[in-house]
Amino acid sequence: MTDFIPQLESVKDFLSTGGYVLWVIFFMSLLLWTLIIERYWYLWRVYPLMLSNEIAWWKKRDDKASWFSTNIRAAKISDITSQLNKNLSFIRVLVMLCPMLGLLGTVTGMIQVFEVMAVLGTTNARAMASGVSMATIPTMAGLVTALSGFYFSARLKFHILSARNKFIECITYGGESDAT
Repeated sequence: MTDFIPQLESVKDFLSTGGYVLWVIFFMSLLLWTLIIERYWYLWRVYPLMLSNEIAWWKKRDDKASWFSTNIRAAKISDITSQLNKNLSFIRVLVMLCPMLGLLGTVTGMIQVFEVMAVLGTTNARAMASGVSMATIPTMAGLVTALSGFYFSARLKFHILSARNKFIECITYGGESDAT
C-alpha cells in the first residue's frame, strides 16, 4: 500500500505536465475502456445466456412459417442486433475525439511556448521545455488511446457481426447455437 501512493503521485505529476487537455484525454480513455470492457463482458457472459433463451423460446413455437412468425423473427433479430450494437457508436465517437483532443493539447502547449518566448525571450530553454512537453504529451496520449481503441472497436464490430449472424442462422434455419 505504501508503494501505491508514490505511484499515484507520479501519475498525477505526469497528467499535470500535459495540462488540462491531458486530464480530459485521461477521463475519456477511462470512459472508452469502460465501454469496451462492458461490451466484451456482454458478448462473452450475458449474450450467450440470452441467445440460448431466445432460441429455446423460438423452438417451442409451433408456427414458424406464417407471416406473423416471420415478423416476430424479424423483430427478434432487430432486438438482438440493437442490444449487440449498444454503445458501439459512442465508442467510435470517443476513438475519433481522442486525436482531436491531442491536437488541442499541441496547440495549447505551443501557445504556452510562444508566451514564454514573448516574455523571457528564446534564451530560457527550461521555461520553453515545459510548453513543449505540454504540447507533445497530450498528442501522444490521444493517439495511443485512439489507436488502441480503434483496434478493439474493430474487433468488437467483428464479434458482434458474427454473433448476430449466428443468431440469424439459428432462428432461421434451426441450427444449434455454439455461443459466441
